[in-house]
Amino acid sequence: MKEFRGKVAVVTGAASGIGRALALRCAAENMQVVVADIEESALGRVETELKDSGANTLAVLTDVSNAEDVETLARKTLERFGAVHLLCNNAGIGAGSTAWESTLKDWEWTLGVNLWGVIHGLRAFVPAMLEQDSESHIVNTASVAGLISFHLNAPYQVSKHAVVGLSEKLHYDLEARAAKVKVSVLCPGWVRTRIMDSHRNRPAELENDPAEVEITPEMMDAVEGYRQACESGIPPEKVLSLTSSYESGWRPCCRAVIRCRLKN
Repeated sequence: MKEFRGKVAVVTGAASGIGRALALRCAAENMQVVVADIEESALGRVETELKDSGANTLAVLTDVSNAEDVETLARKTLERFGAVHLLCNNAGIGAGSTAWESTLKDWEWTLGVNLWGVIHGLRAFVPAMLEQDSESHIVNTASVAGLISFHLNAPYQVSKHAVVGLSEKLHYDLEARAAKVKVSVLCPGWVRTRIMDSHRNRPAELENDPAEVEITPEMMDAVEGYRQACESGIPPEKVLSLTSSYESGWRPCCRAVIRCRLKN
């Protein structure tokens, strides 16, 4: 997709971090922007930013782990703008530790947002994108954790590997139908986001019982190391200027990578 002016973009997880940067960049490209997030106050601030910039925008409070919420997001988008040309399935969180020490609720919350959020987005929007038969694009946000085999957080790594695989499968399915819808998967490294504070949006029903969770000194050290890495990472806006190149393997510096075998 090369022309953006007047086109419609939908961004989930748009209230902060990479999602906010995506939404503001879409507005700068003169797109009509739909922003979705579960954090109501932050979503309102982004909506105000976009409107102040002159963008035609719609904000929809959305829990991407809930299929009905995402279907409502799609319905409101189509009712307001009549089409969607750029879908950014970006919402993501982090919770848990090792594969066996992560609680069932850690797994349910992380997979619910990071993987099912993407699945719900595809099921809700792709049929309409195919039917409108116009050039359009899907960007699924994974992580460098979806390309490597070590990470502090097992549920997070599993979810991001799944998003990479899902995006590749989507690419080949769309290609087989000669669709005008293309797909990319975004795999950032260390970025200055609030993902280490994901708990601020954790649903009460998926909160851990403190008695179930043993926090060891080693875990605390690892979490603090990851927090420092995020705080020293690149700003979210910088991610958008790095996505034209493919960085193979793990780099200790922050890079945004697009899987090179996915066509733009």
